Amino acid sequence: MLRRPARDLTRTFTRTFASSSSSAPRVSIERAADGVATVTLGRPEKLNSLDIDMFRAIRSAAVELAEDKGVRAVVVHGSGRAFCAGLDVKSINHPLHARANGRELLDRPDGAISNLAQDVCYLWRRVPAPVIAATHGVCLGGGFQIALGADMRIATPGCKFSLMEAKWGIIPDMGATVVLPELVPKDVATELIMTGRIFDGEEALRLGLVTRLAEEPLAEARRLASEIAARSPDSTAAVKRLLDATYCEADDRRKLHLETALQRRLLGGWNQLASAARGLGAPPLLQPSFAARSDEWLAEADAEAEAEVRAMLDGGEVEVRGDEVSEACA
Repeated sequence: MLRRPARDLTRTFTRTFASSSSSAPRVSIERAADGVATVTLGRPEKLNSLDIDMFRAIRSAAVELAEDKGVRAVVVHGSGRAFCAGLDVKSINHPLHARANGRELLDRPDGAISNLAQDVCYLWRRVPAPVIAATHGVCLGGGFQIALGADMRIATPGCKFSLMEAKWGIIPDMGATVVLPELVPKDVATELIMTGRIFDGEEALRLGLVTRLAEEPLAEARRLASEIAARSPDSTAAVKRLLDATYCEADDRRKLHLETALQRRLLGGWNQLASAARGLGAPPLLQPSFAARSDEWLAEADAEAEAEVRAMLDGGEVEVRGDEVSEACA
């Protein structure tokens, strides 16, 4: 008779990813003997908001776990009072670093399907084990997109959610277009993104954006992770690959590239800056009015942008003009 070797289920191993400007770890990974890895976002004094070091640390953690054959399940949660409050706007847009940060977040390495901004959501899909996000407090903007990148989400009933990019005059560009179609109808996604409104865990459950509610989501996520970790790691990896490939037929690469292309068209425009001024709390008298919609959103420009994206994905470069537009987009 084959016997499984006895395991010490209390033994853990912790790895940290520190900030380049501080000794405090932005992210830590705790590995338990049963194969469950717990990823902790470690910037509680800022509600785990996303500065450039946090982006790098989350990506590094996801890459490391994807390559670890001993990982059977992953739990992602935030330390302190919140899961993640979204982008640390002041840090990312600091005058001395804004340009470099923008390039690092939005530029895509040759051959990569996603950029750094998208990695923190999308790379959890590349981990060949179930990833469970345990959310509490607030889960806003980029933080919500991180949670959406997980395979399952367990939240407190009072957790506050929002795709709040509309507040800044931009779009969700961290992988939301890949995961939202798998969870909610188009009209629901449209309403949430265009309004940027805040809703709680109860509504998130009704909408299908969280898997279940729990007063102690971290404990419940770990319990579920341990249950799955007791199954064959090959079968759970196969289930994840099967569902990701077939549940919503689409081209992830095209979606992620298009997110970035559209975001670049928005950033720095008059209406985006006007939105940012309002979002930062400028006095009403100093808030610029919105201008008329840009010509970039006319049908002709839309077709041209579509053709450029297709050419980029095919590895070529084309300049679309006039009568070439309809042919390129046919």
